Amino acid sequence: MRLLNVTAADLGKLRTLPVFVIAAVGTAVIGATMVAALAAYAAEQGTPVSSTDVTIQAIPFVQAGLILLGVLPVAHEHTGSQLSTTLAVVPRRGLLLAGKTLATLVAVALTAAATVGGSLVAAALTRHLVDAPVDDDGGGPWPVLGATTYLVLVGLLAHAVALLLRHLVPALVGTLSLVLIVSPLLAGLTEHARWLPDRAAMQLYDPADAVLTATTGALVMIAWIVLVGAPAAVLFVRCDP
Repeated sequence: MRLLNVTAADLGKLRTLPVFVIAAVGTAVIGATMVAALAAYAAEQGTPVSSTDVTIQAIPFVQAGLILLGVLPVAHEHTGSQLSTTLAVVPRRGLLLAGKTLATLVAVALTAAATVGGSLVAAALTRHLVDAPVDDDGGGPWPVLGATTYLVLVGLLAHAVALLLRHLVPALVGTLSLVLIVSPLLAGLTEHARWLPDRAAMQLYDPADAVLTATTGALVMIAWIVLVGAPAAVLFVRCDP
């Protein structure tokens, strides 16, 4: 019950953080807008495309919003004397860390679900309004579930990086650079890029790799989260001022 109370308190704190709310709502709105534009463009070109397909196309872009949401809860605590104030209320650092991580997971999962769900609705409405060529072969619900899970895992990776680096700009720039610049560049140079966290987790919604499957790709991503998050958690519990 204590953990649930800390988690609920952290969720309440996030709801009062304007930049967090704006980032969450903005991610869902931008995702839906982007998908609607992609669906309209496909219709204009006469290309049959499913709502799932165009939603999947937007995932590499909307992940930036989930990264910001993963970074903000930790970065906010390290602003000014916020952490000292929080520790005065919850002196058990392990409990505080667990509650904050669980709150981040809930917030990221809700945003990911809203983003993917809103994008699917936007794509379907756009295709209906512009009378797009019909293509209902979207691979069933699995790519949608996989894309949502991918966004959640990316948010948790950003949370782990923020926990390690402690500050907004380094954590945000570092994670964004990894998934938007380093990963695509290395993917064009070497097949070993498949072991990067985002590249591996992509198998959840785009299983095109010859080695990794959706399951093994997700496990690689989780291993990266643990690899970054475990030492960060130890530092937080034992070494923070």
